[in-house]
Amino acid sequence: MEEKRLKFLDILVMGMALFAMFFGAGNLIFPPLLGQQSGTSWLIGFLFFIVFDVGLSLLAILALVKKGKYSLSGITDVMGKIPCLIISCIAAICIGPMPTVARTAAVTFEMGVQPLFPNFNSWIFSGLFFIIVLILAIRPNQVADIVGKVLTPILVIGLLVMIVKGFIDPIGAIDVEAINNPIKDGTLSGYQTLDVISAMLLILVIIDAITAKGYTTQSEMSKAALGSGIVAAIGLFIIYGGLTYLGATTCNVQEMQGLNQTALLVAIVEALFGNVGIVLFAIIVFLACITTAIGATSAVAMFFEKTVHQKISYQKFVIIIVILSWIFSNVGVSVIIQFSTPLLNLIYPGLLVIVILTLFCDKIKNRNIYRVAVYFAMITSALEILAGFGLPTGFVTSLPLGEFGFAWILPAILGGNHRKMYSRPPCRGCGITAGKMEISRILFFYEAFTQKAVR
Repeated sequence: MEEKRLKFLDILVMGMALFAMFFGAGNLIFPPLLGQQSGTSWLIGFLFFIVFDVGLSLLAILALVKKGKYSLSGITDVMGKIPCLIISCIAAICIGPMPTVARTAAVTFEMGVQPLFPNFNSWIFSGLFFIIVLILAIRPNQVADIVGKVLTPILVIGLLVMIVKGFIDPIGAIDVEAINNPIKDGTLSGYQTLDVISAMLLILVIIDAITAKGYTTQSEMSKAALGSGIVAAIGLFIIYGGLTYLGATTCNVQEMQGLNQTALLVAIVEALFGNVGIVLFAIIVFLACITTAIGATSAVAMFFEKTVHQKISYQKFVIIIVILSWIFSNVGVSVIIQFSTPLLNLIYPGLLVIVILTLFCDKIKNRNIYRVAVYFAMITSALEILAGFGLPTGFVTSLPLGEFGFAWILPAILGGNHRKMYSRPPCRGCGITAGKMEISRILFFYEAFTQKAVR
């Protein structure tokens, strides 16, 4: 079949759609607080944020392109059928009703509606919000065009106006040292935007749009997906950097200290534009969050439709996600973030390990390399989470890079290199094996490693 030549306009529209789907609630609220807490080190915090958000998102897209399987389960399948299903479903739920889509409505209400209408009922607002999401997400092949051609340009212009104003007339001088560790803060903030998981799911929406435009060969879809990802990454880099800088300009403004993520961003807009700016900002917030909600709802509905082999339709999954998100959105942004952080910190390291190893899948001769590396990373993360609840598992923080939130890296490397675990022969073609790894052996090697590490 003859390849169709990719049009720059198609790539631009799909890239802008992907940017807008990425750029939602977390992308708005995390960078300013990171900038404020990083102070004079805001650039360092921003660079780690961008690496663990945009950089890893691009790696995820590259991994999907390399395997030619444009879905989350397309790269988690190396874990085996049941682990793949569990990991993929947890990730989809995080991108779907809890916390991503729910957070979009909650952030819009707290930052866009409450400052203008303090007594407006959150249930009524979120109900209206999700009716719009339902209407625009119910037809999957139109999602990218609606978001990319109509909503994103307005969103980008509004954000750039705010950032340029902050550069021309800064709120304050950036002359305060970092409150916390900017490297760790940047990394964790990058985690919490969920963009790595988003990349693995939103690619479904982009591929659907790509095929609708007539690009049907594997080569065409791969080039279009990668090109869209690069366009989105450039946009995210510019906007993230600007928002982090705006936050840094508040580091010595006393009345802005101690504010949560949403309150800080509202205070920044008010300081830059006054009361009139709050109305403009409400529109920006709405556009940023509605585009993410539409994209995430569509992507998760596609994922679950394929997971159940179309026994339940895409449209029914959209309705289910919208209803659950409406309910969860009314608990508030802070509660949503507090609830979701442990779950994200549990699955993120494992997904990152899979993404990185997938980039070298043609060199890996045994599926157990994926499995054990992922299990070690997730066990380490689980121990860190349990330590946060007061259990005596804090020893894992003494592992190399543990102080930066990377305690899982060394166990993952150990798991991916222990030769005794890879005795089964490779299969033909893909170069990996379907051999099972007993959990007792995994725990044995991990226990021996952690005991040695803390001596």
